[in-house]
Amino acid sequence: MNRRNILIAGGDIRQIYCGERLSRDFTVSYAGFDKSDITSANGKYGCVVLPVPPPDSTGKIYTPLWDKSLYIADIKALLTDDALIFAGTNPDKTAEFFPYHKVYSYAEQEAFSLKNAISTAEGAILLALQELPVTLSGLPVLIVGMGRIGTALANILKGFGADITAAVRNGRGAAKAALLGVKAISTDDITGNFSLVFNTAPNLIFTEELIADFPENTLFIDLASKPGGFDFKGAEAMGRKIIHALGLPAKKAPVTAGYDVADTIIDIINERGKCL
Repeated sequence: MNRRNILIAGGDIRQIYCGERLSRDFTVSYAGFDKSDITSANGKYGCVVLPVPPPDSTGKIYTPLWDKSLYIADIKALLTDDALIFAGTNPDKTAEFFPYHKVYSYAEQEAFSLKNAISTAEGAILLALQELPVTLSGLPVLIVGMGRIGTALANILKGFGADITAAVRNGRGAAKAALLGVKAISTDDITGNFSLVFNTAPNLIFTEELIADFPENTLFIDLASKPGGFDFKGAEAMGRKIIHALGLPAKKAPVTAGYDVADTIIDIINERGKCL
């Protein structure tokens, strides 16, 4: 097998486990981590794995586990001419820094999204269990959105015996809820009759007025990407607690999350006949 060098450039702890998994088939080096050192057998890398968050406008790479800065310019000279770039979210933004390289997004692959949804849902439910003073069994729970994460949440919460209602925007969402055996309402008809709310919709749904309709002890967990689905300033003014739970796979299941990234990258490499 023609082994190739892979550089893990920045990221959180899941990228460490991504590298661990990839090291079974590749020579892996790290940059942007404590005690990391950019070295390889031949001085060039055929693949680079970037973090889930994209680089900023200056090309600065997300490095939460390093007290220094790492930039795209720092790693470009280390790549082979035909190196593959594996990006997380917003691959178009990453591609602007690599006009002569092929950029693939592992985060936008369907298989990864499905696995990531399960990790996110499990992490969200663990968070709810830690925060709530009651059991989930029989608890009235609202899930806003029946996408991958909402579907995963419903499946898991059914096992706890929760009283689940899904808030959906269209007939497709209602059909998904029906297939899962949970009640469905329109997002326009949300009421405050729930003790636990999971939001997966990325647009504003929970206005200050709607939040006020819920009991003071309702637990709100927002799983949508920024800016989220809540009026956070309005909630804060009312003294309501809303947990914007971002990056749960990395926080609650970093090993699984890292392996999921690695397996997705391996699938892309195999499909394109590169690096192996």
